[in-house]
Amino acid sequence: MWSRLNKLVFAACLIVPAFVYAQRIVGYYPSWAIYARNYLVTDIPAEQLTHINYAFANISGGQVVLGDAYADIDRFYPGDCWDPGCQRGNFHQLRILKQLHPQLKTLISVGGWTWSENFSDAAATAEARELFANSCALFVVEHGFDGVDLDWEYPVFGGDWDVEHRPEDGANLTLLCQRIRHKFDSLETLYAQPFLLTLATSAGLDHVADLELPELSAVVDFINVMSYDFQGAWSSFTGFNSPLFADPLDPYSEPGHTTANLDAALQAYIAGGVPRAKLSAGLAFYGRGFGNVANVNNGLYAPFSGVSPFGTWENGMFDYWQLKENFVSQNGYVRYWNDVSRVPWLYNSAAQVMISYDDTASIREKARYVHDEALGGAMFWELAADRDGELLAALSDELTTRFPPPELFVVTFANDSLHLQWTAVPGAASYKVWSSSDAASDPVNYTLELSTGGTHAVLTLPADRMRVFFVTAE
Repeated sequence: MWSRLNKLVFAACLIVPAFVYAQRIVGYYPSWAIYARNYLVTDIPAEQLTHINYAFANISGGQVVLGDAYADIDRFYPGDCWDPGCQRGNFHQLRILKQLHPQLKTLISVGGWTWSENFSDAAATAEARELFANSCALFVVEHGFDGVDLDWEYPVFGGDWDVEHRPEDGANLTLLCQRIRHKFDSLETLYAQPFLLTLATSAGLDHVADLELPELSAVVDFINVMSYDFQGAWSSFTGFNSPLFADPLDPYSEPGHTTANLDAALQAYIAGGVPRAKLSAGLAFYGRGFGNVANVNNGLYAPFSGVSPFGTWENGMFDYWQLKENFVSQNGYVRYWNDVSRVPWLYNSAAQVMISYDDTASIREKARYVHDEALGGAMFWELAADRDGELLAALSDELTTRFPPPELFVVTFANDSLHLQWTAVPGAASYKVWSSSDAASDPVNYTLELSTGGTHAVLTLPADRMRVFFVTAE
């Protein structure tokens, strides 16, 4: 660190791994992770992500509102202050995370399984859509988000018991997105930065049929397809939570036999007119457990009754970290692999429990599918379930390219400028210099792209700021 105390100008240099993201990696962070899970925003390995979707904001009075005010804007983190006007909570930590990781975008996810009951009303009329769209614009500006992710579960039919439905929900969703896009376009002009609009949508083909996919694709930045929860307690036989491909031995009748898998869901969106680059394949960082499973076929496609009588936070649901620590190939649970669906499962014949889940091998298979199918990227639910970062590391490893970080050093330092130089990286076509600040009002000063492959830069320094510099090779 160097300083000029007469002008209170500080500069610091920091080397970071040079990740180049071929496809986006979108991770959901649930607000409730700060409680029993004790997984904080500061625990997120943000260098391996392109987007964080914060779950969830609610809808009240037709407008987007805080889902958990304490978690969102009030929880005290080290370094926060209690003075009036001080920024605290998860939202403030997300701002800090973006300062340290300039590639990162954050979106507020609205709705989810629990809070989708008011979506239909919010989209039903022109007046309601205007009110909702305005609230989206106000929310992202006030709380420092880069966009909004609409997680309406679900238009037209389905979802939790209290979700309102209309036959015209699909068309109204299009109109709602068009209005939000109009508001965000105005924000982009005002703030000179893009604002993102994304959707989280069902992998069920009956739900896909209710969406106006070409029209939606024209106004949203991308669509996160929730290609998981294909089988569970509601099923007739045990099966996979998130198979990559259909298994000919799957006993389910049509259409589920061939459509209840990630590939079928993504191909349905492509056939419906969504550009591949606007699709994110949904991955599950959790498993589903079945109880009283008959000891046939190692517990796969077997009769069962009820969920497993235990789980991580609720019966029948397992975070990946707990499966790895307590179940995989231990305590009577044997790991099996399905070569067709490309996913594992666990079975304990004594306990009569079968668990369908994803591990590093299946996540890598799905990441390669994303690459081979030229999709825009992958999304996963959710970060706290992979608290050790093992699944995310596998996903990031498949979807990013790395160069060794250049050696960065300072040539000269003046009152208001800094001359940086770095070593050339073999194979790199260009370099980027990133600058971030400790000021919430000045999160990213600039990104300097040196496409000519130059290995130095002279940068202007503002006063009264701690500034961190990064250089990446591409």
